[in-house]
Amino acid sequence: MSKRLEGRVAVVTGGASGIGLASVRRLAAEGARVVVADIDPDTGKAAAEEVDGLFVRTDVTSESDVEALFATAVTTYGSLDIAFNNAGISPPDDDSILTTGLDAWQRVQDVNLTSVYLCCKHAIGHMRAQGKGSVINTASFVAVMGAATSQISYTASKGGVLAMSRELGVQFAREGIRVNALCPGPVNTPLLQELFAKDPERAARRLVHIPMGRFAEPEEIAAAVAFLASDDSSFMTASSFLVDGGISGAYVTPL
Repeated sequence: MSKRLEGRVAVVTGGASGIGLASVRRLAAEGARVVVADIDPDTGKAAAEEVDGLFVRTDVTSESDVEALFATAVTTYGSLDIAFNNAGISPPDDDSILTTGLDAWQRVQDVNLTSVYLCCKHAIGHMRAQGKGSVINTASFVAVMGAATSQISYTASKGGVLAMSRELGVQFAREGIRVNALCPGPVNTPLLQELFAKDPERAARRLVHIPMGRFAEPEEIAAAVAFLASDDSSFMTASSFLVDGGISGAYVTPL
């Protein structure tokens, strides 16, 4: 494993499972000091201990929690170089617009979109002070495509993340701060497994549209995170970085 991130400090929200945990491991393996932010103290502490990092229990919908998270990272390690704003939910009651209630809509918006706004707001402040930094926001391939099997609030929230990342990338480009939106395809994580367990037919219907014929593994997305965090992506900002097995480029998939 290369040491592209030696001496850098990374904060990962939703770092206790799925894409977040795989990214914690990958960033640490490439030399970063990692702060794991998660609402679950047990899995969060375990993730941080595994990489000799720091766990900060964080409700990403709380501005005071988010502000304290980034301040703690800087106080502990002396800088903030990478912010991977990844926490998100996809609950079963977020479905078609015809059946999704306002409570479900708002809960998803709060966790998936408002939290990214809060994390960007408080991370970028520290990065401006040091004149550099990489912000990576987890959007989704659904931010650029439509689906008949809708999760309406999830889709809308990820579209918001994509647009916000683009604007922030432009706004802060000349201050040395890069902001990119990571757009994964369907990933084999507990979140996806939980969603599809209730409706295997829906899972099969989605899988057929992926040219590679499988879901991504979290480690494959973590590799993209490490790339966007590193100087290998130094001329990339305000971009939509699709890692989707070809789904967004497909008209007809192979048999």
